[in-house]
Amino acid sequence: MSDAITYEIGSDAPRFSVMDSAGTQHDLETYMAAGKTVILYFYPRDSTPGCTTQACDFRDNMALLQTKDIVVLGVSKDSEASHEKFISKQELNFPLLMDTDGSLHEAFGTWRMKKNYGKEYMGCVRSTFVIQPDGTFKWLRYNVRAKGHVSMLMRELEFTE
Repeated sequence: MSDAITYEIGSDAPRFSVMDSAGTQHDLETYMAAGKTVILYFYPRDSTPGCTTQACDFRDNMALLQTKDIVVLGVSKDSEASHEKFISKQELNFPLLMDTDGSLHEAFGTWRMKKNYGKEYMGCVRSTFVIQPDGTFKWLRYNVRAKGHVSMLMRELEFTE
């Protein structure tokens, strides 16, 4: 495995066409054609404390985000059943994309070397990408914190009510 790619604001986002856990196709080109901004966020694992906090923050801010023509898509390598259980239990109001083979993680550079208690291993680095309707990155960050991430993101993007 080669070193993970690192994108910068203004660069072109990788195009993707991926199914969510409910079987619906999500195609970046389609969102771009509709004039939508896409928030694509990668998280390590369904139903863990940090990932639940982050997902619920997006859920709780969805009404404001939708007024800005924003689509939120979550991505982890979990199974369809795991995603569906997470969506149901947390009453998530946005789709979770299927990436069991890790191809979306690879394309966005979120599958990286991590360290925990002195051990190194490959894993998902919690990351968020804001893709403009022209297909370029408006904002992105690798290694984000779960708690307070959505409010920080909204401040950075100057999204106010």
